[in-house]
Amino acid sequence: MLITLTTDLGTRDAYVGVMKGVILGINPDAVIVDLCHEVEPQDIREAAFLLRVSVPYFPKGAIHVVVVDPGVGTKRRLVLVVSPLGRFLAPDNGVLSYVLVEGGFEAYELNNSRYWLSPVSSTFHGRDILAPVAAHLSQGVSARKLGRKVDGLVSFPIPVPEKTPGSVRGEVLHIDRFGNLITNIREGDLPAGRLWIEVAGRSIRKLSLNFEGGRGLLALVGSSGCLEIAVKNGSAARLLKVKVSEPVTVRAA
Repeated sequence: MLITLTTDLGTRDAYVGVMKGVILGINPDAVIVDLCHEVEPQDIREAAFLLRVSVPYFPKGAIHVVVVDPGVGTKRRLVLVVSPLGRFLAPDNGVLSYVLVEGGFEAYELNNSRYWLSPVSSTFHGRDILAPVAAHLSQGVSARKLGRKVDGLVSFPIPVPEKTPGSVRGEVLHIDRFGNLITNIREGDLPAGRLWIEVAGRSIRKLSLNFEGGRGLLALVGSSGCLEIAVKNGSAARLLKVKVSEPVTVRAA
């Protein structure tokens, strides 16, 4: 059974390795994929976005463990969400917002300590609860044995582009390690014909097909299917001095 790990724990310390050790100690046949461990610390929205663009490429029965948990040790819940997209183990803090908006899911609060390590640290529930639960789940333990069914999960509003005739206004959702600005404007949202893209007081007068499309700022539809702003061999984020939520407008030229 395939288990993915998405965390803000980084790779400098042993946290991720220990989680893998817990999983393999329970299920030696588990296949573990490191989705990402460089989420900005406590950045729930970044982790949610990375899940959104990555999960569709995994088998529907995969187990996705998310440890981006600024509320660790508090009364926030840990949950299992069983969705048409897969099975997700995460804190109930909004990190699964893109999964929840798709609907068709069932949610369970993890409250059966039989499937946890003991004792449980107040600062590392990824190791002591989520990792062992993932391993037991991968061995066929049912969701109902792991916890009680719940509703009313925490989520944040998904930013939706504003469309008017001949234009669309969106925002930057994610900045990748190359400094590319990935927006919430999907290819299907773009007006027809030649385009004029505006961001941070700068204008781009056409869509490029790839990162070789010209000098200076480029706009293209990236691998996520969304509009991206980039700089050939450089960082658009650094050049424009922008952050997540920066407005981006596309108009028909």
